[in-house]
Amino acid sequence: MTDTLPVHPVRLSAETARHEIAIALRPDAPALTALAQALGLSALRKVALTGRLLPQGRQDWHLTARLGATVVQPCVVTLAPVTTRIDEDITRTYAAALATEAALPGEVEIPQDVDTEPLPAVLDLMAVLAEALALALPPFPRAPGVEFDGIEVTEPGKTPLGRTGANPFAGLAALRPRPQDED
Repeated sequence: MTDTLPVHPVRLSAETARHEIAIALRPDAPALTALAQALGLSALRKVALTGRLLPQGRQDWHLTARLGATVVQPCVVTLAPVTTRIDEDITRTYAAALATEAALPGEVEIPQDVDTEPLPAVLDLMAVLAEALALALPPFPRAPGVEFDGIEVTEPGKTPLGRTGANPFAGLAALRPRPQDED
């Protein structure tokens, strides 16, 4: 997904001065278009990633940020445009120990904390923004007042079973032992 997106790199290598890094990323129009295409959105407006990267210990970094975006997606029922405002808090820890473990062949233990990632030499804030936005998108956007009652499919000329029709597992109930049979 990030192959077509512009990058916004921040160097986190050991040579970097260990001080707080302020983040204020507001992608321009071409970047918003590329991001909307990558995420399959109809439109993307008012996108901002603001926060800070703080050094932790000798090598690790901790990201705290706020993602704000207005997205337009097609309704899953009618395909009408659905506008959603997204405001998400983002926290990530970039650990040097995970970066060295990831370089080893074989099995690597996955940490319990899903917000901890291997420390990259260069952190792409646009990739962080794209990932956080993708995770925050409504999976099944619906226009106001639109309901989905399901779909019934069957062979031509036959009546679908539907929700009130015969249950294909109804015959199994007859095989269940009854309380008087257990004596």
